[in-house]
Amino acid sequence: MSDLKDKQALDRRSVLKGALAGLAALPGLAVVERAAAQAAPVHLDENDAAAKALGYLHDAKKVDAAKNPTYKAGQTCANCLQIQGKNGDAWRGCNLFPNKQVNANGWCRVWVQKPA
Repeated sequence: MSDLKDKQALDRRSVLKGALAGLAALPGLAVVERAAAQAAPVHLDENDAAAKALGYLHDAKKVDAAKNPTYKAGQTCANCLQIQGKNGDAWRGCNLFPNKQVNANGWCRVWVQKPA
């Protein structure tokens, strides 16, 4: 009977060790996933559902002012509060489109003046 208890305890220990090892690996997977997403940023497609909903265009000069009355000449993603990244980069991250990059010369309806 004691051999059976020892065998059951060993099996439980093995299962617990395996479960703990799996739990310990989860944060590592998140880091790898995040690094992969950062390594290969994707340019936002103008036909993306979110881009269409917000009227995003790669070139602000092509914005139809009649359809977008809030648009004023000179507004671009580069001078919007939502843009991320380094000034001067042609494509940069945007708070509105996670894991995608917008054209610095682009525009969308959520444009907000970046503080001076």
